[in-house]
Amino acid sequence: MDRVIKLIKNRSDIGGGTRGSDLGVDALEVAAINHGSEYFNQFTFEDVKTHNETIYDKNRNTFAKRIEFVLEQCTRVSYAIKRTLEAHFLPIVLSGDHSSALGTISGIKAMYPHKTLGVVWIDAHADLHSPYTSPSGNIHGMPLGAALGFDNLKCQINEVIPETQLHWEEMKNIGIPGSKLEAEHLIYFGVRDTEEAEDFQIAQLGIKNFRVEEVRYKGLANCVERALSKLEHCDMIYVSFDVDSLDCDLVSNGTGTPVSKGFDHYEVIAIINQIIASRKVICVEFCEINPLLDTKGNKMAETAFEVLEQITSSLVLPNE
Repeated sequence: MDRVIKLIKNRSDIGGGTRGSDLGVDALEVAAINHGSEYFNQFTFEDVKTHNETIYDKNRNTFAKRIEFVLEQCTRVSYAIKRTLEAHFLPIVLSGDHSSALGTISGIKAMYPHKTLGVVWIDAHADLHSPYTSPSGNIHGMPLGAALGFDNLKCQINEVIPETQLHWEEMKNIGIPGSKLEAEHLIYFGVRDTEEAEDFQIAQLGIKNFRVEEVRYKGLANCVERALSKLEHCDMIYVSFDVDSLDCDLVSNGTGTPVSKGFDHYEVIAIINQIIASRKVICVEFCEINPLLDTKGNKMAETAFEVLEQITSSLVLPNE
């Protein structure tokens, strides 16, 4: 039978360093309208309540900005994902900033605590920080650190207040207590802008990063096949697509942290579709579209919508 899609719309940007990714979902919808597509009329959806108004609040947690509200937002996303999976839908999550991925991962594990989760992270950034290591304090750089349950204290640069420590521990335990995945079940595609603390973690944990140049030199299909081989013991796979994995010079600066020398969108489509063909994909997430920073109109959202349409077509093929 066909797998039935449900869209989870999470218009939250409080985990990011710039404002505007909360408008990313609307920018995708505008792109669909301008493309003459009925995409957003085809699927049931849920709007997750946000805390975007808290951007005006005085920040007490310098090294994990607005962590108490990001904690609540990720918890809301976790509940939404669990409900969606319980109802036998396949969720496509459309988010603002990438901190939401912690909520998505936590919701999947809350639903399937005894299944092994693999994560394919298509991004320019590793997002492995903790409040102890983050140079910016922006939590969209921490979702994988929390999901893996790592503080990386060997690379500590920040003295973190007890309130932040408490909230960080709560973030690591959203959905179910403890870590949500093992490091060997995390695969990067396109990561190319990291800090020293993240480089240390990647090396220590042996996390595989398929860099853009490796994918092009060794062949995209070959690299994805190798990634799937590393995830062969995983029961399910979550794919997280941050649009800053795309080449900002080629596409657009319409994202909070654009980075040159990334993928083109055809490569991203091919990567995700090959992973979908494994029949293990349980959830896909799109994030970090920021139309306020787009100097080419709505180009980033238009490009991301093309990816969204193409991969959705693959997801709704009969699941035999």
